[in-house]
Amino acid sequence: MRDTPIISSVDSLTRRHSWEYLVITVAPGESLAQARQRLVEHAEYGHWELQRTLLYRGGTRRFWLRRKAIKVESTLVAV
Repeated sequence: MRDTPIISSVDSLTRRHSWEYLVITVAPGESLAQARQRLVEHAEYGHWELQRTLLYRGGTRRFWLRRKAIKVESTLVAV
């Protein structure tokens, strides 16, 4: 399995919130149960939600997960 993080710039232009994307690719010979377990872990601990699933002709599966990008601002006061 391969995890590819993608930060959305198109969504930030059209929507108020920007999203972070994570693409998980599962090869045809890999276990679907392991892929499902990995998706559950990402969703539970990383606060990802499943946006899209594609099954390609050769048997490869690709899952798009997304979560809202959190902007962190410094709370330190400059003196």
